[in-house]
Amino acid sequence: MKRITPPYLQEGDTVAIVAPAGILKNRKHTIDKARKLLESWGLEVVYGKHLFNQNHHFAGTDEERCQDFQEALDNPSIKAIWAARGGYGSVRILDRLDFTKFKQHPKWIIGYSDITAFHNHIHNLGIETLHAMMGTSMEEEPENLVQTIATFKKALFGEKLAYKIPASKYNRVGEVSGELVGGNIAILASMLGSDSQISTNGKILFIEEIGEYKYSIDRMLQSLKRAGYFTKVKAVVVGNMTKIKKNTTLWGDSVENLILEVVPKHIPVLFDFPAGHEADNRALIIGRRVKLSISTSKQCSVLFH
Repeated sequence: MKRITPPYLQEGDTVAIVAPAGILKNRKHTIDKARKLLESWGLEVVYGKHLFNQNHHFAGTDEERCQDFQEALDNPSIKAIWAARGGYGSVRILDRLDFTKFKQHPKWIIGYSDITAFHNHIHNLGIETLHAMMGTSMEEEPENLVQTIATFKKALFGEKLAYKIPASKYNRVGEVSGELVGGNIAILASMLGSDSQISTNGKILFIEEIGEYKYSIDRMLQSLKRAGYFTKVKAVVVGNMTKIKKNTTLWGDSVENLILEVVPKHIPVLFDFPAGHEADNRALIIGRRVKLSISTSKQCSVLFH
């Protein structure tokens, strides 16, 4: 299936910043910094009407968050929708949204973590999305955001993405090409059995995670394995595994080995790709063909076509 690439941005284009999930309590200053970043690139920025609303865990009620996202989807003058943050809550509005106008006039949907719900759902509509920094990423130290911001801008404006990263001893070597899919492991697992579940057949699967116990990561990986996610995949790219919690009863094995255990031995695996819940969060185009060159001793390359 040939994916549709939304139009790349040009100076003067408008980006909507919306909050489809977690609350933005005391974070207006951070989101204003994100706005200034886009404006420094010659872009116009609008905020969702309910961006800073508060409804317990969420940035407003389901209805309010859905309304902001729907208006951004439907407004032809908005060329990209940038999630202010993740957290949890995107799945609660996913089935309320009408993607009819979006399919007629695609635009970039941008974010990571909980925004994996949108990446998966929109991948099944045949449209590329952008796994990249969010508004709250601006809370990180500026010197740690250099590559995060640079690759985000490149992806938005249609410049080539190509990465060279250090080899991991855990890597399974190989050279493969395929369409990139995936995102946060917990969200991938939560999409199973729904219209937003993706097929990984013949594709390259990217995964990342934060704040989970190893037994929880294992449970989710086993769920994905049982759903066939690793059976016919071309390769697996492993991003950041951040703030892994320690149980009182030690698990006794590494996250790397948990992943290698569920991926058939003949399938290449690239570890330590800088994307996920760290300051260095390189942009990835979900749905785009990518070529991997994986080694255990030399630099590995990730080239987007």
